[in-house]
Formats: sequence, C-alpha cells, structure tokens
Amino acid sequence: MRDWLRHHSDVKTIRVAAVDLNGQARGKRIPVRFADKLVKEGTRFPFSVMNLDIWGEDIENSPLVFDSGDADGVLKPTGRGFLPMPWLEAPTALLPIWMFHDNGTPYAGDPRHALADVVRKFHARGLYPVCATELEFYLIDDSGREFRVPPSPRSGKRRPGADTLALRALDAFDRFFTDLYDACEAMDIDADTAISEAGPGQFEVNLLHSNDVLKIADDTWLFKMLVRGLARKHGFAASFMAKPYEDWPGNGMHMHFSITDEDGVNQFGDGTHGGSPLLHNAVAGCLKAMAGTTLLLAPHANSYDRLVPEAHAPSGIAWAYENRTAALRIPSGSLKARRIEHRVAGGDINPYLMMAGVLGAALIGIEDELTPPPPITGNAYQLDLPQMPTTWQDALDAFENSPDMKRIFAPLLIDNLVRTKRQEIHYMAELSPEEILDLYIDTV
Repeated sequence: MRDWLRHHSDVKTIRVAAVDLNGQARGKRIPVRFADKLVKEGTRFPFSVMNLDIWGEDIENSPLVFDSGDADGVLKPTGRGFLPMPWLEAPTALLPIWMFHDNGTPYAGDPRHALADVVRKFHARGLYPVCATELEFYLIDDSGREFRVPPSPRSGKRRPGADTLALRALDAFDRFFTDLYDACEAMDIDADTAISEAGPGQFEVNLLHSNDVLKIADDTWLFKMLVRGLARKHGFAASFMAKPYEDWPGNGMHMHFSITDEDGVNQFGDGTHGGSPLLHNAVAGCLKAMAGTTLLLAPHANSYDRLVPEAHAPSGIAWAYENRTAALRIPSGSLKARRIEHRVAGGDINPYLMMAGVLGAALIGIEDELTPPPPITGNAYQLDLPQMPTTWQDALDAFENSPDMKRIFAPLLIDNLVRTKRQEIHYMAELSPEEILDLYIDTV
C-alpha cells in the first residue's frame, strides 16, 4: 500500500471509509503524512457509526450510543486500498477499512464482515462462490423541480424517450463513459459491458465475475460511489435509486453466481439442461428465504415502487430457465457454465448485505438439501405465485422473524438493521414524495 503512495506523490490527503448498514461511506479525511501510522494501527470511530440512519443520525435508544458510552471500535485496512478518487479535484487516496474490537475480533455489526462469514462457511465445505453484478443507474438533471434526462454534452439536446441498446444513447455521454472506464481501471474495478437501458438516461454496466466474493462486493460499492461522484463532476447526477421515475423502469442490481470446487470446476453444471442437484438446492434455498431477504434486496421506501407487476422487476417467488420474469433465472449458454441470476435486488442495495443474504440462503438450501418447486414457464406476472412482501414494513417484519436470516447473520447485525429501518419508516412518513426523491438521489 505504501508503494502506491510513493508512486502517487501528488496525493496530499487520504479518505478512510467503511461501509455502514445502508451502504453509506463513513470515515475521515487524514493528511497523507500519517499514512504509515494509519496502515499499521488503523483508525477509530464509534461502533454506532456503522448503523446510522439514511440521514446520518443516531438510532434512537440504540444500545450502541449512550447506554454503552458510545464506545469506539478500531478500523483497519481491508487490503483494497490505496485507490484514487478520480471524481475529486485534488489528487486524493481512498483507503477502505472495516471494523474490529480492540482485541482483534471482527465487529459483528459490520456488513463486510457479515459477507466474509458467509464466504468462510462455503469454503469450510470445499465450495467456492463465483459472483458477478450488473448495475443499472440513471443519469439525471436534478437542477429543476422535476427530474429529467440531462442534455447530451455532445449535442446539447435532451432525448426524453427510452432507447434500449442504442449506441447513440451511449455516444451522447461518451465523455462521461470514457472517464468512467478510465477511472474503473485506475481503481481496479473490473467493469465490462455498458448498454443503454429502457428508461431515459438509464444505463447498465456489468462487473466481471470473480471467485473473490469480497472483491466483487467491494467493486460494486466502489462503482456506485464512483459513478455518483463522476457524474457530479460532469454537471449532472447519477442515481441507483430503485425507482426515480414513476412511469419508467426502475434500477435493478442483478447478481449472477455459481459455485466451484477447489479445482475451479463448476458444481452447478452436470452436462444436462436441468443442472446439478447442487444447483437445485441453491435455488430452493434462495426461494425459501426470499421473503426474509426482501429487506436486503429492497432496503428503502422507494424500493417498493419498483417491485410491482409488469415493471421489469420480479414480484412473484419463482424460478425458471431463460425467463426474465422470474425472480431466479438460469441463463442459457454452455451447460458447463450453469449459474443463477438473482433478479430481485434494486440498485439501492448495500452490496455486502445483499450478497450475504443471497449466498447465505443458497448455502442453507445446500446444507438442508432442499428441493425447489418445478420451474415456471411463460409470464410470471400472470401466474398464481407466492409473492414477496409488498411494503417496507412487511419486509422488515419478514426479515426480523425469519429463521433463515438468523442462520445467516449475527444477532447484533439483525438488531441494528431492524432498529435502523424502524426509525427510517417512522420519519419517512413525514416526507413528501419529492423530499424522498431528493433524499435518495445522492445517497443510495
């Protein structure tokens, strides 16, 4: 890490950042002359900072605040930094960190540790998840009273309609995407294909698959931070909000995963169209835990505007082969490359909690040797299927009472997240729809 700073002598300040339960970056600005001390000793801030609400406020009556004296944890580098922050004017280094107790044990309320715990459980069984993410976002002009597509920096014109898989939509913002891919390379984010999507100013970027699950989660978190920051540098906003426009599709965050053995052989493929028993076990686990994981897949008030029938987002709990109306899709292609595409999550998720919930549910299916119902065919919206929770409160109740979530997450994390979402539900009821959009455009 110190070598990176030596090769970037123009960097004068460091941002240290940990991810809280809402996926927000919490941290400090530190002069670069303290880098050696920072790498060796870490830094400190209160445990309570890891579960602030979406406004950045303490959780009322949380035992982490006054009851415990608002005690500090120690935060150490994750091994992912230093990284450049290309959206800032001054050369700056980002050092991702995660939280521990003073005795060196991981803090159970840290979402990155939650994902690491799930990955360790897979590895203990000789299984290795391979994951990739697809992130949808809107470029938005939010300078007026209503959101609208920004004018193209090339032509100065606004194209208010959808333009799916259109090169001209990408070309209209070519300077932004060129800077974005250059920044991804500099930050070691494995960005692959970019396409225009079904909404005005909506795009999707795929991040390449890897068997380093924590890196994929890091990439997803850092990518969201990068896109939002770089868009502002270009004079407009970028948002992963689940549903910024009432009349246009929302932003999804599809997660693809397979599972290999120690030799890298995909355990979901068995040479048949149907896939292996392990694939079916994982599908069954994800379906069984779907109601409990909904809060992780749709964590905010705006999330539930996206999860409605006929809106390019799943609403029924089902799986299928090569069918984008199902919650779980088994894509076509090489039988040796069988994988699951989990299509429920919105772009507003915390990637560490979402991936821990999905992979943890799949592992439950494997451990319990669960069998899924038959795959569906046709339009899932028109079938009589069990439904996911349709309100934020229902999702919170399902998460809190789910036996599966208690198998995946530490009791402390569950309690912290439940307290956080209860507080947000209470105060969000006081806001107008416009105020909710203004809150979420720069946070999620």
